[in-house]
Amino acid sequence: MTIERLLATDDLPDGTVRALLDRAAELKQRPGAGDELAGRVLGLVFMNPSLRTRASFEVAMLRHGGHAITIEPGRGVWGFETRVGVTMDGDAAEHVFEAAGVLGRYVDALGVRAFAAGESWAEAREDRVIRQFAERAGVPLVNMESARRHPCQGLADALTLRERLGEPAGRRFVLAWAWHPKPLPTAVPVSASIAAARLGMEVVIARPPGWDLDPDDMAAIGSVAARAGGSVQVTDDLDEAVAGAHAVYAKSWGRLDLFGRPEEEAAARAGLRDWRITAERMERTAGGRGAFLHCLPVRRNVVVDDAVLDGPWSAVLDQAENRLHVQRAVLLAMLGGDGP
Repeated sequence: MTIERLLATDDLPDGTVRALLDRAAELKQRPGAGDELAGRVLGLVFMNPSLRTRASFEVAMLRHGGHAITIEPGRGVWGFETRVGVTMDGDAAEHVFEAAGVLGRYVDALGVRAFAAGESWAEAREDRVIRQFAERAGVPLVNMESARRHPCQGLADALTLRERLGEPAGRRFVLAWAWHPKPLPTAVPVSASIAAARLGMEVVIARPPGWDLDPDDMAAIGSVAARAGGSVQVTDDLDEAVAGAHAVYAKSWGRLDLFGRPEEEAAARAGLRDWRITAERMERTAGGRGAFLHCLPVRRNVVVDDAVLDGPWSAVLDQAENRLHVQRAVLLAMLGGDGP
């Protein structure tokens, strides 16, 4: 199994995704160090903050004998300019074109995190920074979260659903929009929905009117579900959605028609604080034992109540641990440590 780049899991064949999940499950039973990646170097470029992504990628390389270096543009290295054709007479001293090319000469693979940016969703949805690195670096690349996708989180979500539910096919997965004090990217909710759809689950997206995901991303979720024998539906009734659910994944995202207009978006969101996962809602899941998922970090008693996070429903630490193991599988496939 070989992977040249991982920008989105929906770019990968279903068989490759299954093989990665199987490999990750196997590696989870073998936490000890190996030397499959000895002499290999992974460059990690973080244009946005990170805890789990940074720590898990660095640990994954160390576990297999490799090394990771972390680059934070604007903090210890020059700030990156990402616009094309711009006159660089502002604060940014280095263009991403040269930065990607230089790093590609130093490392064996790159990971890049670059959240949505721009004045409109039409601009942000292009995922320009990730694609610039992919085109210019000349080495294998992993998307560590962009405006549209977070593939490693999606793989960890799929592994967690398999662990918690046994055979997820035909079970009910609810993506529950949650109130948040600021608009967030859609990468995680889309990637989580694709993960559940690929497992053949009944995907229910519960969101307030107006908070629809990008139509192209909805089409991608639907396409994956159709291949796997699952389904996708959208509702604005959170209580109805969670009733009988086997998994509830809480995640906020910004209203796309108000992207780049945070004050207007905040005003539209103001009356939606009841969109929160409570113990009462989790009691209504299948047998009262549905799994609660969230990518972390999570705002307690804003997105989800303490009683849920600290109760038997919570799978969030399993998800976080599984980031490490799916990334071990990805890196072994990408850097040649897993055979031809």
